[in-house]
Amino acid sequence: MNGADTAFVMLSAFLVMLMTPGLAFFYGGMVRVKSALNMLMMSFISLGILSVLWVLYGYSLAFGPDTGGVIGNLDFVGLKGISVETLTEKGGIPVLAFALFQMMFAILTPALMSGALADRVKFGAWAVFIAVWATLVYFPVAHWVWAEGGWLFELGVIDFAGGTAVHINAGVGALAAVLVVGKRIGFKKEPMRPHSIPLVVLGAALLWFGWFGFNAGSALAADGTAATMAMNTQLATGAAVLGWLLYERIRHGAFTTLGAASGAIAGLVAITPAGANVNAPGALAIGVVAGAVCSWAVSMKFKLGFDDSLDVVGVHLVGGVIGTLMVGFLAIDGDGGLAQFGKQATGAFAVMGYSFVVAWIIAKLIHVTIGFRADEDDETSGLDRAYHAETAYDFSAVGGSSSSARPAPAAHGAGGQQESVATPGQLSDKKVDA
Repeated sequence: MNGADTAFVMLSAFLVMLMTPGLAFFYGGMVRVKSALNMLMMSFISLGILSVLWVLYGYSLAFGPDTGGVIGNLDFVGLKGISVETLTEKGGIPVLAFALFQMMFAILTPALMSGALADRVKFGAWAVFIAVWATLVYFPVAHWVWAEGGWLFELGVIDFAGGTAVHINAGVGALAAVLVVGKRIGFKKEPMRPHSIPLVVLGAALLWFGWFGFNAGSALAADGTAATMAMNTQLATGAAVLGWLLYERIRHGAFTTLGAASGAIAGLVAITPAGANVNAPGALAIGVVAGAVCSWAVSMKFKLGFDDSLDVVGVHLVGGVIGTLMVGFLAIDGDGGLAQFGKQATGAFAVMGYSFVVAWIIAKLIHVTIGFRADEDDETSGLDRAYHAETAYDFSAVGGSSSSARPAPAAHGAGGQQESVATPGQLSDKKVDA
């Protein structure tokens, strides 16, 4: 056993685990206050469900011996046959450490989809959806991309840390589910602004931090490849923040904090498949393109008419495609060129097609059986109380009773629409909805 590399992989696994709570804060701050806890729980529940499924059969399907290039077999069900002394074939890392690291990828990927469906789905139905989607989509696609014998692996598709298997996969799966579930009540008719930008920034910071484990840890060794990936992760993310803000300033006239946080995520997504195969200028190019293009892409949902609540499609699907395709031309050491671009396009569009079709079928079956969409009254009043019997903020103990409070004057919100401003005693989930 290589102790240094084992420690590095395990530390990277812990960093990737932090990304799921980070994602919960990132998404949780972007929704309206009446469903903030529900948004947190839609990410957090993945830690429970996918941890169990990964050990029961997910690891075996993803990384078990190949069966025709499509999926692994069931040799490792329940981690059967894997002991503390079982090492990977390359690198002298315990298989348990590798399985733990990959478990965190499996946990994060379904959680990424939750932002697209914010404010309007049943919590139980969501739990069923991610369990089935992980089984039928994530585990097989992870085998295609990363396992020896997987057909995209053997084709030579470059996906160092998950541009196809994680981000394109989750982004297009989210789009399919959104098309089944439909738009939020009031979409394009009433303000749906983030209730806490500080929470969004906190979540983005945790994601950025954890992403070093996500990307550099995929080297599975504390070596030069890991160092290259870490440096390129930082470069691309910084460039994407600038690209997003520049586009936003030109198009909308402001440098928004939400834009900076979203730009960082776009850069992290785009460099994920490519960072180990490009040099520093290549990383900068990928980052700035991802920042600008993803900023443009998130606005397209209004023109195309689909309600991707928190821009999962515009950031993860589009960012994943950008990184996956650009590495085809920017890869160094003779790995780039038209032939490699063709392989990258094959990988990207194969995952897009498979994930979209299967995710749509899963969502549709849930929708017509147990019901995917929340009841209208629950959606209007907020999902926190409906499904969790809690609220994110307790205003009842602040400032006195509503009967003695004097109403405050009307004011204009950031979106330019007039909104009521209440004293603390008057606040409730129904009133504080933006």
